[in-house]
Amino acid sequence: MILVLNAGSSSLKVEVFTSDLTSVLSGAVTSIGTDGAITIGDETLATKTTDHADALAQMLEALAYAGITLDNLTGAAHRVVHGGTILTQPARVTPQVIAAIKSVIPLAPLHNPNNLAAMLALQAAAPDLPQYASFGTAFHATNPAVATRYAIPQTHHDAGIRRYGFHGLSYAGMVAGFGAALPTRLLALHLGNGASLCAIKDGRSIATSMGYSPLSGLTMGTRSGDIDGAAVLRVSTALGEDEADRMLNKNSGLKALGGDNDMRNLLNRDDPEAAFAVDHFCYWAARHAGSGIVAMAGVDAVAFTGGIGENAAPIRDKIMAHLACFGDVPVHVIAADEEKQIARDALTLMEAV
Repeated sequence: MILVLNAGSSSLKVEVFTSDLTSVLSGAVTSIGTDGAITIGDETLATKTTDHADALAQMLEALAYAGITLDNLTGAAHRVVHGGTILTQPARVTPQVIAAIKSVIPLAPLHNPNNLAAMLALQAAAPDLPQYASFGTAFHATNPAVATRYAIPQTHHDAGIRRYGFHGLSYAGMVAGFGAALPTRLLALHLGNGASLCAIKDGRSIATSMGYSPLSGLTMGTRSGDIDGAAVLRVSTALGEDEADRMLNKNSGLKALGGDNDMRNLLNRDDPEAAFAVDHFCYWAARHAGSGIVAMAGVDAVAFTGGIGENAAPIRDKIMAHLACFGDVPVHVIAADEEKQIARDALTLMEAV
């Protein structure tokens, strides 16, 4: 069995898969560092943890109580948000890979350290257990330079200022899910509190809406999406860098336009602010979709995933109405399952040995 770990800033989520990618059990530790809770299957108990290592130790105890011990595991696999330009494929965790993950921490300072913390804690608890890592940016490593390069001086490009793209595990899972039925030119939209789209041609990402960070692209739950750099500079001058970052990432998007980042609530309201927020979300998703279609020189199918993409039919309908000018194309709704893709990556690496 494979243990998949997803370490956030104050949480640790896990899921156990068999070798045929069947999910056996999932769990989570929340509010790491303070009073929180640990969940295994349908059972939730109050707990207190000091750090990710402590959270992992408690999770391993809970898994053992549920009948899954370290001896039952053939490997562990981790979600790592950013691989930069170095880590562009899933990899077995080695000292060299750990060093590479550390080297790109400046690109994801709020995420990669937590991903590493879980990795190192499990390494200490089970030094002989093979570990693997899948990177949220890796799927977009196939984008051509014309799609990833910002028109900025070479020194800043060399310092890492370029488009990377995110939600790559979701898109890779979508491609795997289609199998032999994968359309040649697939416009994929991952719509949730974070939202992006990806132009997938022959199973490879050739363009995506997110860039240097997950802030750019579509209107999102609390993120602004694309905004003029001069406007960012003005906001940063007025508020200071930290407050401007908080505004653009935590207090913008649907929350700013409609007072709520929950699309279900916005769709259930009948006031003009909610309607405008919904229209803005759909309009800009379609605007960016047009860009993705141009990158593929056409489109054969559209696929929606993510919490909004899977569950909000009115949103899908509004976006597709904007895209009617491209003709009548098949629309697919695909369940997002990044954990399954991470397990799939690990199993593929294990089988290749």
